[in-house]
Amino acid sequence: MTPDQLFARWVRVALILFALAFGYFLAADLWMPLTPQSRVMHPVIRIAPQVSGQVVDVYVSNNQHVAAGEVLFSIDPRPYELAVQQTQLALEAAERDNSGYDASLAAAEAEVSSAQVQLNELAREHKRLATLVAQQNVSRQLYEQTQANYQAAQSSLASAKARAEQLRVQRGLTDEDNLRLRQARNDLERAELNLSYTQVRAQTDGVVSNMQLKPGTYATVGSSLAALVSDEADVIADFREKSLVHMDSGESAAVVFDALPGQVFAARVTAVDAGTQQGQLLPDGSLAAPETSDRWVRDAQRQRIHLQLEQSEVLSQLPSGSRATVQLYPVGGPARLLGGLQIRMVSLMHYVY
Repeated sequence: MTPDQLFARWVRVALILFALAFGYFLAADLWMPLTPQSRVMHPVIRIAPQVSGQVVDVYVSNNQHVAAGEVLFSIDPRPYELAVQQTQLALEAAERDNSGYDASLAAAEAEVSSAQVQLNELAREHKRLATLVAQQNVSRQLYEQTQANYQAAQSSLASAKARAEQLRVQRGLTDEDNLRLRQARNDLERAELNLSYTQVRAQTDGVVSNMQLKPGTYATVGSSLAALVSDEADVIADFREKSLVHMDSGESAAVVFDALPGQVFAARVTAVDAGTQQGQLLPDGSLAAPETSDRWVRDAQRQRIHLQLEQSEVLSQLPSGSRATVQLYPVGGPARLLGGLQIRMVSLMHYVY
């Protein structure tokens, strides 16, 4: 075989191998998609106080694991203890005012009873004199004087009832109806709540990160002082849109981590994000900004999916942001077998890079 014939044979072999590789790539991207664009994501909670004050004690250190409810640091409670005492005094004053209202209301109700008795007596007297004046047995002057006293007694009774009703409204039928008592109790609850906020606690199980806090630091409401990396985690993976054509939530997948070379972990797809940042329009009053590109073949859009490992305890061993590679199995048969070979090859390559 001449050198030219040998060269031509190698060219044909290379073209055939290229065609086979290209066909395999197209088929794999649809029926056994794989992506290295994947990470372990732990929810990160900002540790920020809900009240302001000077930090007096720090109970944890950087990268320490804490349980939900554990105290991380405390703020000087003295101003908030004084606020609680002040609201307690205000509540006591409101309760004493209520006792005064009770006494005043009792006196007002006694006045109503007395006015009612006097009115009833004058009503009888007025009726009797009306009969006598008609028979001309008493003078018209006495009748008119009694009639005036009767009308005055009616006004006195109405005034006494109004006074009693005013006190009754101010007092309230029960303690729960008394406005000043309710306000005082509300202020006390808020003061006690603020006092409880002087102890900053972990909201979930996790690891405290970037903890540079020292006693003496002045903490401001809402100002982040550290981060809490939750023990909970999931795996996110970004795939090209066409690679997800045959995928549904709940389907099986495989994950390998750069930090754990040679190991393949079974997983399942739990969710697909509803969109990406490029698909969000901000209602800020700006005009549309169409994309401009002179490329004939544009970059493929990627969509994010979420996966949960069957061995979920593995994720707690990996820090947030750890790199991973995800293999999907949207169809069965030979595609699943080839996909399994793909991901195992990737897991072995992690020993090298």
